[in-house]
This record gives sequence, structure tokens and C-alpha cells, in this order.
Amino acid sequence: MRFEQLQDWLQWMEAQHPRQIDLGLERIAEVARQMDLSLGMPIITVAGTNGKGSCVALLSQIFQCAGLSVGAYTSPHLLRYNERIVIDGEPVNDAALCHAFEIVDQARRGTSLTYFEFGTLAALQLFSETQPDVLVLEVGLGGRLDAVNIVDADVAVISSVDLDHQAWLGNDRETIAREKAGIMRRGRPVVFGDTRRSPAVGEMAAACLARLIERGDDFGLEHVGDNWHWHGVNRLGQACEMKNLPCPAVLLDNAATVIQAIMQLPFDVPESAIREGLRLVHIPARGECFALRDHRLMLDVAHNPAALARLRERLPELLEKGNVDAVFAVMADKELGESLADFTPLVRQWYLPPLPGVERAMSPEKLKQQLIAAGVPDAAIHVIAPLPESLAGVRAGLGKDDSLLAFGSFFTVAAVMQAMPASAFVETLH
Repeated sequence: MRFEQLQDWLQWMEAQHPRQIDLGLERIAEVARQMDLSLGMPIITVAGTNGKGSCVALLSQIFQCAGLSVGAYTSPHLLRYNERIVIDGEPVNDAALCHAFEIVDQARRGTSLTYFEFGTLAALQLFSETQPDVLVLEVGLGGRLDAVNIVDADVAVISSVDLDHQAWLGNDRETIAREKAGIMRRGRPVVFGDTRRSPAVGEMAAACLARLIERGDDFGLEHVGDNWHWHGVNRLGQACEMKNLPCPAVLLDNAATVIQAIMQLPFDVPESAIREGLRLVHIPARGECFALRDHRLMLDVAHNPAALARLRERLPELLEKGNVDAVFAVMADKELGESLADFTPLVRQWYLPPLPGVERAMSPEKLKQQLIAAGVPDAAIHVIAPLPESLAGVRAGLGKDDSLLAFGSFFTVAAVMQAMPASAFVETLH
């Protein structure tokens, strides 16, 4: 074996390809052919600008509640690489990952792979060995040329389409939609969860004879008090509904999309499992709130305009009183402008840490200029030292009723989570 320790593998993988992001299927497909993967189980592939991780989490939870074995692949991770590959709710261990990486390394025969491609093949290898009843795969970037797309999905899900990663996917919503629609397969269902129509998605579905099931026309939801109703179609195209569902810890838009995807599978999932999954699902750092000993903490990985707009809508209800100070950092490709301006009435002080070791991170100085352009006073913006050493100073300015909002990239939220002492937490609020 090339390496015995997981961290050694990860460091080596990061340095193996000349580009961090190198979209295209030719290289990874060739290596996959050498691996003799056996993936005959039903597969759901989830693409989308926002909501992918929530959809995967809820699908996985519902399948487990139905007594099914489920493999899930997501990215990026928050704290440990192992989070990316989960079987029956448990991240795979270091030894399993090292074993899978070794198989990929042997199969590639010198072919250069990106970090993400290496990880995707390792996940598929472990799923091939363990043979779960169903797989749920999250697209990393876009869809058409993403490594996950070497697998043919039985049901494709596009949770939403908005502007993000324009340098790779295109500068307008319809161009981005075409990239995401590349996960469709001929004659198979694709569930489009965005409330806004996309002509490109419709055209792509028609071109490959995929069965397009759209939010609004074919399925939807109604929020009623503390519960909600869902209506949609089953795999035979017949109308169906579920009443008085429990509200989950994910957005109802994503929950409705998940239920519609489940209804298209070649096997039945009991409604009782759907209800139980809605009650139990948890995904970290998506509007997650904690009571600490001396203030409140909210974590959210919102880092594009659409996600920031959602977060802005929810802030008043999640953080009911007191002041809000923010720790914020994003990748260099983000132009957030008006999205940041929407936060100015709510956020008192902005703290901008660098993200050491993250090549794609925006510098705090450049991010400060975006905030100033969005109308944030210079005096309210603080470029700080890296976390964790700077976190104590940030928290010192917060009172008992105040909140610290840590948001932006996964790296930002992870840095705050790692820096926060376990003894500071009292309870989870949301």
C-alpha cells in the first residue's frame, strides 16, 4: 500500500493533479473501467446550486427508516474526510478509505486524477464492495462533466438552479441549468425542485426523452400551521398526496423534492418511513443554532446569492433578540454585492479571518472591499487573525442575548466549529 495513514493519502491526492478543478469524464471513466465496479442497486443522483446536501441527508434518513441499507456520497466535508462516504448513517473508517484509495491508485495506471475524482472512485469502490440496497450520490460541481456523472442514475434530482461557480458553469441561469441537467438519463425520471421554470431543463429532458417532473406543474407543498401537505405523482403518473407531515430540519422545498424523487423509485417506501425520516433528519451547518454559556451561535454554509437570501429571510426568526456579529469568509470566485447589503441592518460587526491552506479563498482585504461596496461601514469590519486564535476576541464582545453568526464557505464554518470549546455548548436550539 502506498500509505498506511488517511492523512498521508489526502495530502498526496491534493498534489497529484495540476488543477484542483478539472471537469470532464474521460480520465475518471477510464479508471472506473479498470476497477470492475458492481453498482446494480437503484441510484439517485442529486445536483443543484443549493439544497443538494439536505436532499441527500433526507433521502438517506428515510431509506434507513424504511429498513434499507443506504450508501451516501457527499462533498465537501466539514470536519473529517470520512463524512463524505456514509453507509447506513455511519461514516466509513480510515482503514476502509485507505483500502479504497489503494485500489483506485492501482487501477489508474498513471492516469492523473483530481482530489475529487480520486474520492469519487473510492466511494464507488466501497459501495461496490458493501452492496447497499440504494445509493444517493451528490454531484460536486455542475453535473454534466462532474465525476459523479460516470454513474447512470435511476432517478435524477435537480434541487435548484442559481448563480454560482460561473467560471466553470456559465454566467447565466440557463447555461448553468444545462450543465446540471446533464445528469439526466434516457427514459428515466428527473425531478426538478426549483419553483422557477427553466426552459433549458425542459429542452434537455425532451432531447434525451427523460421524464421531467417539475415543482408546480407536477408536485408541490402547502405549509399548514406546524405541519405541511405534499402532493405529487407516483411512478405510474398517478396523483398522490400526504397530509399533515412533520416539518423537518431542512427546507420544505427540499423535503417536497425528496418525496417526489422517492415516488419515482422502482420500489415502494412506506409513508411511515417518510414521516419518521422527516422527524429524524439532521444536517449540520444549515441554519443550525446553539445556546452557549455566554451567547448564541448559528452556523450556515450559505456562500452564494440564493443561499444568502434564504439565510437572510430566516435570521430574524432564528436569532430572536440581541445583537448579531458575524464571522464570514468565502472563496475568491464569489461576487456577492447586493446579497451582503441585505445583511447590513442585522449584523453589527463583521469579522473576516483568512483561511490558511485554502488556495481558492478570497483574501479578507478583498472581502472587506465587497462589504464596503455593499454599504457596511468601515468601522464595523475587522480583518482578524486565523481561527482558532482569534475566536476568543470575537466572542468577547457578545452579551448573553447576542448571537455569533458563522457563515460562508464550509472551511469558515469548520474553522469556527473546531475553535469552539465543547464546554461552551449548552443545548441545540434548531
